[in-house]
Amino acid sequence: MDRTLKAISLILSYPTLELQQAMPEIGGVLAADTRLTAAARRDLRPVVEELAGRDIYALQEQYVMLFDRSRTLSLNLFEHVHGESRDRGGAMVSLIETYRDGGFEPATSELPDHLPVLLEFLATRSQTEGQETLADAAHIFEALVTRLARRESAYGAVFAALSQLAAVEADSEAVAAMLAEPEVDPTDLEALDEVWEESEVLFGPDPNAGCPQVRDMLSRMDTPINPSPRQAAE
Repeated sequence: MDRTLKAISLILSYPTLELQQAMPEIGGVLAADTRLTAAARRDLRPVVEELAGRDIYALQEQYVMLFDRSRTLSLNLFEHVHGESRDRGGAMVSLIETYRDGGFEPATSELPDHLPVLLEFLATRSQTEGQETLADAAHIFEALVTRLARRESAYGAVFAALSQLAAVEADSEAVAAMLAEPEVDPTDLEALDEVWEESEVLFGPDPNAGCPQVRDMLSRMDTPINPSPRQAAE
């Protein structure tokens, strides 16, 4: 079990009182991982302390505003790779099959490509497989680091840590392409409705499915698309 990937999976999950109670142990796991530089471990302390000590309702509101209402900060990886194209459906199906082949059944209503779910799965695999899969998503992590820095969010350090664990240099062109996408004010509900107005997402086999840039990631992990309970309630 890769305890660091499991710890990061929990940090990126929707905040709960149980999570708050576990933060001292989670922080200890991250502080002890020498795959991360001393600076990276130090930079993780603020998010650990914030999740441990801040009002739970404020944490939940912040999480929703960042990751649920901001499409450019979505934790559903295929949102950044495929958007609403048919390829996304094929990738989702493939990821579910990968989970099942590995004997992994996510205990959550989140989508399979939800980053905390993927990290929980990778925590059960070999360190080499985990590193290779993270490397496929390195450009996504780098873009999220930049976007979260603009919002002065402590969560940025988490994605910087994932970039270090990926142990590769992100494709600068892919990062630039992601950052070129305009951001929408998460408090502007009308603008959000326009951004999230989805076309039909098709599932099932597609001979042309896949994205060359993340082919390895998609061949190992692919996922389905249904809103989480908190999103459905909004």
